[in-house]
Amino acid sequence: MFRKVLVANRGEIAVRVMRACEELNIGTVAIYSEADKDSGHVRYADEAYNVGPARAADSYLDHEAVIEAARKADADAIHPGYGFLAENAEFAGKVQDAEGITWIGPSSDAMESLGEKTKARTIMDEADVPIVPGTTDPVTEPEAVKEFGEKHGYPIAIKAEGGGGGRGMKVVWDESEVEDQLESAKREGEAYFDNDSVYLERYLEQPRHIEVQILADEHGNVRHLGERDCSLQRRHQKVIEEAPSAALTDELREKIGEAARQGVAAADYTNAGTVEFLVEEEPGRDGPLGPDANFFFLEVNTRIQVEHTATEEITGIDIVKRQIQIAAGEEIDFDQDDVEIDGHAIEFRINAENAADDFAPATGGTLETYDPPGGIGVRLDDALRQGDDLVTDYDSMIAKLIVWGEDRDECIERSLRALREYEIAGIPTIIPFHRLMLTDEEFVRSTHTTKYLDEELDESRIEEAQEQWGGDTGSGGSEDDEETVEREFTVEVNGKRFEVELEERGAPAIPTGDIEAGGGQASRPEPAGGSSNDGGTELEGDGETVDAEMQGTILDVEVAEGDEVAAGDVLVVLEAMKMENDIVASRGGTVTQIATEEGESVDMGDTLVVLE
Repeated sequence: MFRKVLVANRGEIAVRVMRACEELNIGTVAIYSEADKDSGHVRYADEAYNVGPARAADSYLDHEAVIEAARKADADAIHPGYGFLAENAEFAGKVQDAEGITWIGPSSDAMESLGEKTKARTIMDEADVPIVPGTTDPVTEPEAVKEFGEKHGYPIAIKAEGGGGGRGMKVVWDESEVEDQLESAKREGEAYFDNDSVYLERYLEQPRHIEVQILADEHGNVRHLGERDCSLQRRHQKVIEEAPSAALTDELREKIGEAARQGVAAADYTNAGTVEFLVEEEPGRDGPLGPDANFFFLEVNTRIQVEHTATEEITGIDIVKRQIQIAAGEEIDFDQDDVEIDGHAIEFRINAENAADDFAPATGGTLETYDPPGGIGVRLDDALRQGDDLVTDYDSMIAKLIVWGEDRDECIERSLRALREYEIAGIPTIIPFHRLMLTDEEFVRSTHTTKYLDEELDESRIEEAQEQWGGDTGSGGSEDDEETVEREFTVEVNGKRFEVELEERGAPAIPTGDIEAGGGQASRPEPAGGSSNDGGTELEGDGETVDAEMQGTILDVEVAEGDEVAAGDVLVVLEAMKMENDIVASRGGTVTQIATEEGESVDMGDTLVVLE
């Protein structure tokens, strides 16, 4: 078994992995960016190493910085969690090649073959796993999309090879949209996955999203741990997941589970993973979907999933511990028939978002109150504590609430109780939305599809729920708070973190900042001369500034200096929260300066374009 594991991630998933390590008597190492220096996963770990600035590309996504941190810590394994580098085959290969460090996950070869969707479709097709009609070769020209539409009809899904979670996917409803949507899908693929290759699929209009959790070891054993229903999605992003699915008969459940095992075995896959399927809903059905229902392979997630917790609750199997044990060469010690499904579990993603404002992510705030629920059947995966500042540089999910019941009805009732108990003040969350969904007829009957939130749910109901249960999202403080000054110093020696904390009443406030080894307070240089945007670009153009409304990454700049634009014209395409956002001109004018560039990370308020 390993001595020390570095977790190449942050937040609640990093703490989740570290807890598994603790139970296996393995030391834990955290990595953190400048934005995360006070985050919960750093507090939890035995050791913590700084890997760079807030921008993920310069810290959590920096291959060499992460591996170097593992060497400094003398860690003998790296666990990637999910997101960031978890499905990066190149990074996995570097870890595998690093002397004395083991990769806790599937091999880089398996990740590459299943991570690229056309290769995965070919593997599954050869293993007799049903696949959605589509292409197995990349598509580069609009004519190929139009030919596919003539043969299979519209709508068509254009998907990035390395995509997932809706990123890099565009839907073409008719021939007039082909050129724009093809270019957009390729652009997202390049921006997110450094791969602009795309493929085509028939777009299913009323699907359920069913995924199967699998474990596979190096000794040829492949087991599935049942399915999860992840059909409640907003813009292809899951918000509530449950296990097992209430929409499937046992016969259909078994067919899908065995298909997942066949496909994984054919791919020579090891460690944990998830095989995702689309199941066609039958409008007006009475009872669960039977064994003749259509289901199709969607993709394989070559990592632990956010929603793995729901499966753990109904099987009693610690999937993360199994990941570590499999990576250490241990054999799975149970047969498929030994897997028993006990009760029902639902996972709620606790996102720092305002559901009534199109799920807009919070732009900051402090957890003035953080009082999570408890009691029988209630589990919290988080890394937060009361008084923590919200880090907005990354994903908006701050915690996961997982509730278990003997059956789905009890699970829903217990979930309502737990959500009522969950008190968070200082930032908005989607807890009111979750409470609404547990009283929603479609969800309670489990007849919702992946389109329900985006196309059918009355948005006014979300607004009413937010108003009724939204709670306090403002910030404030008492006079006593203002009289107490907490002095926190973070000292780094060779990239390793040490902390000193002092609390003093009546003391003057001191500037914030880290103390560098050798003394002296670190400070940021001011931009030289003139006005600038927050990112440091000096503004020279005259006129009205168009600023970023949220933190994100610039995918494309649609205009050039000197261009004439009209109100409503797209100026910049900004990626935030895994979605493209068009930044448009509020009025007509002339572009006098472009203050950003493609691939740049920007913060809310940064100037992007100047219009005169």
